[in-house]
Amino acid sequence: MRTLFILLVASVALSWGQAAKPLRVEKVIEMPDVQGRIDHLSIDVKGERLFVAALGNNTLEVIDLKAGKRAKTIGQLKEPQGIRYVPETDRLYLANGGDGSVRIFDASSYAPLKTLEFGDDADNLRYDPVRKRMYVGYGSGALGEIDSEGNKVSDTKLDAHPESFQLEKDSPRIYVNLPKSRKVVVVDREKHAVTAKWKTGMAYANYPMALDESEHRLFVVTRLPARLLVFDTNTGTIIQKVAAVGDCDDVFYDSKRKRIYASGGDGAISVFEQNHPDRYTELARIATVKGARTSFFSPELDRLFLAVRREGPEPAAIQVFVPVN
Repeated sequence: MRTLFILLVASVALSWGQAAKPLRVEKVIEMPDVQGRIDHLSIDVKGERLFVAALGNNTLEVIDLKAGKRAKTIGQLKEPQGIRYVPETDRLYLANGGDGSVRIFDASSYAPLKTLEFGDDADNLRYDPVRKRMYVGYGSGALGEIDSEGNKVSDTKLDAHPESFQLEKDSPRIYVNLPKSRKVVVVDREKHAVTAKWKTGMAYANYPMALDESEHRLFVVTRLPARLLVFDTNTGTIIQKVAAVGDCDDVFYDSKRKRIYASGGDGAISVFEQNHPDRYTELARIATVKGARTSFFSPELDRLFLAVRREGPEPAAIQVFVPVN
């Protein structure tokens, strides 16, 4: 009887622990034959397609989320890194680090439409739906601007290569991570100029970034040491530093739950909770797979997609997580 009671308590405790986790795996979608590092992702919400930049494979992988399988592969790319889908034009923009190009595709037929040359290390992409502009970080320090017709229209010079950057909706400000110069800069996208510079202190390798515009908070995750830095965008000051997963390359803000998801190559997702705009705590650290450091959170589908590279006999895959309230 005592043994049965102990087993019952252990079972209830285990169930409670699993239920208490803020993320659970819904499914895993394999990507056979995809080799090497996987970089960033984008999504077509209406069409339920996930676009994956398979950098080490030199391909773009298209995942049919409804069917739970790969639908298309576009090859002959040059180290694809940044990717962005624009729903109003049904266009795909893909930044290639290997040749510094941004390639534009028709997202229905996947036919190539245009190639823009930026010279070197075309990386992250962000879209401004109001001004109909695409922005790309590239080279030793610049943000390039592309109009709705696919033409290069301007550059904003920076003092180091830009990694993740975020656009405010209600102002012309762009926040840009510059890890090599150990700071975050604020760019005015109308004036094409840097208007502020914020140091990251003794935290280095600031790659991923997310924004809570309503509360004027900018989230930057560094790798040395592994920290979440919370900036006040009104003042540029760091209001809190919290330990985070190592080797982080993507971070997202879930405004519905007031949570932050940071995926790291150390093999985990750090989930932070916003108790107050000035206070954040790590709610949980969800174990994943070593090397899985890029992800994408879709608030419309309420899913977090984690890119897992091939390891030995285990194929590359997308792990789909469901947030748990």
